[in-house]
Amino acid sequence: MRTVSKSPLITLNNGTTIPQLGFSTLGVPPDRQPSRANTEMTAQIVGLALEVGYRHIDTAQMYGNERGVGEAIAPSGIPREELYGTSKLGNGNHRPDDVRRSFDETLEKLGLEQPNLFLMHWPLPTLYDGDYVSTWEAMCELVAEGRLRTAGVSNFQPAHLDRIIAETGYQRSTRSRCTRTSPTAPLVRLQPAWRCGGGVESARAGQAAR
Repeated sequence: MRTVSKSPLITLNNGTTIPQLGFSTLGVPPDRQPSRANTEMTAQIVGLALEVGYRHIDTAQMYGNERGVGEAIAPSGIPREELYGTSKLGNGNHRPDDVRRSFDETLEKLGLEQPNLFLMHWPLPTLYDGDYVSTWEAMCELVAEGRLRTAGVSNFQPAHLDRIIAETGYQRSTRSRCTRTSPTAPLVRLQPAWRCGGGVESARAGQAAR
């Protein structure tokens, strides 16, 4: 029997909401290879997560499991408005044209016309001539075009966030879902062996969530 999610919602700085509790598919499958067997494994595991009540599913292009997530969502019978789908841009797709191409691939694999949240997985300041700002702008264009609900960042340090705001002129406001707003939903990894280097404090200062 399907369980209805009771996870509280958090309001982001663009007015959208995100379930506080989500199911991460990192390590499903462990080798990140998009084989048919791995896709079926992912679909089975994510399907079980949906059955027990998870409604926020977190995946990424680099996890190699987006298609499996999509194959779990499709037959679930859960109304779209109850589902929250997050994916992340792969490190090899930072150039603006690759942002769009890989985003289209993500849509096809997940079977979603409009993901709830798409994150830049890593800023990669030592690659692409250090230009992650144009990557961010390309992601914001997806929001402006109505193809994506919310753009955000992951694994960013305070200096990375400050640079995006400074170079694009995006201010801390809530006027739109991306344009002229600080990055939404900056994902910060928290565990005893991993120091976030001020990421939490920076996100709070930037009012990423209310």
